[in-house]
Amino acid sequence: MTLRPHLSRRTFLRGSGAMLALPYLEAMMPSSAFALPEPEVTPRLGIFYFGMGMNVRQFFPDEEGPDFRMPRILKPLEEHRGQFTVLSGTYMQHGGGHKGTYAFTTGVPREEKQGVSFDQLAAEAIGRDTRFPSLQLSIKRGTGYGGTDLATLSWNRQGVPLPAWNDPTVLFDRLFRPPTARQQANFDTDVRHRQSVLDLVKRDADRLQKKLGQSDRRQLDQYFHSVRELEKQLERQVQWSTRPRPTPQLEGIGDYAAPISPDLDGEFSYETYSRLMYDLIALAFQTDSTRVITYVVRTELRGGSYPEWGLSKDYHSLTHHGNDPQNLEELAKADTIYMRHWAHFLRRLRSIPEGDGTLLDRTLLGFSSGMGIGHSRDLLPTVLSGGSGLGIRHKGHLRLPENTPLANLWTTMLDRAGVEVPGGPLHDSTGVVKELIDG
Repeated sequence: MTLRPHLSRRTFLRGSGAMLALPYLEAMMPSSAFALPEPEVTPRLGIFYFGMGMNVRQFFPDEEGPDFRMPRILKPLEEHRGQFTVLSGTYMQHGGGHKGTYAFTTGVPREEKQGVSFDQLAAEAIGRDTRFPSLQLSIKRGTGYGGTDLATLSWNRQGVPLPAWNDPTVLFDRLFRPPTARQQANFDTDVRHRQSVLDLVKRDADRLQKKLGQSDRRQLDQYFHSVRELEKQLERQVQWSTRPRPTPQLEGIGDYAAPISPDLDGEFSYETYSRLMYDLIALAFQTDSTRVITYVVRTELRGGSYPEWGLSKDYHSLTHHGNDPQNLEELAKADTIYMRHWAHFLRRLRSIPEGDGTLLDRTLLGFSSGMGIGHSRDLLPTVLSGGSGLGIRHKGHLRLPENTPLANLWTTMLDRAGVEVPGGPLHDSTGVVKELIDG
């Protein structure tokens, strides 16, 4: 029997002293499952936050199982039936009100010092070989730390929030556009300056440590850890600065040339913006630029609705609906628009072949909120999409026991991505959602 040549998933192109990883090719598939090993499966992880909850009265199906009738808000997802599971019964101990963003990925309430978020555990495990171990995206730039409008879901091991990016054109440049000669020269100068500052800080901190008591030394050790983390980030930037950026296929995708940020003055089309952001996530996953992404699609309190939608109030005002039919109707209208954008995102991922399936099959996408309707800490609008190639068995509508920790979904996603959680269960998790794994 003649076997066709088999390329390793880790095959590299070599040239000009740099190495560039190949995309997944059919030649990497074995011609015989018995003669050659299965190709490596690369998991991706996406966590999405819809602030202020949803009108769950038109979100959760009445029936359980795969053949549920699609409620109004989920109707845009009909074409993806079998590729997602609606999870009712999820709960956040430190959710409710407008403080759920803080505990969403850490389990730590807003009033306490935050811990590492689970997406960063994933970044350490599956993202370390990519240009960006993780990417933080948001409708709002920065962190928003200290306020209710938190713009990020990501926290490092010192409990420091990682800033988010909200302009798809800026993100596109970071991911794919090679630097100009001037940009490279500025980068080299900046690296030297930052390295000098870090060296100076370390020397001063070493001298200071000898004069401190035990409690202050522990605080300084945490500070040292942050400095070492900055050094590692700097080293990564230097290492990747000489490697060519991938060239994405942009056919059928929007224009990333003109800035389109909610922060800019002038006309703003959320329809255009949302597609650019979701398409960019798909490109980042497809080119293996990153394997872990968080995205605050809608923050708490501010924003959430746009003039082009023709609503009478901002989203937050609508959530104080008082059971008024018009408020509830407009909430459902806005939420349906968000789900139409989500359907586009899933469609994009399904259109990208990978291995014996699609990119969606190798990607775990979880979305929810820090509150349900009426600012509650339960009735969270929760959906898991994708991941069938990673062992997820979708159930259509899965009714979980009342007050099932939302962290059980995150635990399930980490489990399917092959990420171990050090030190025991994640947050208040009671384990994986077995129904999604056991078939």
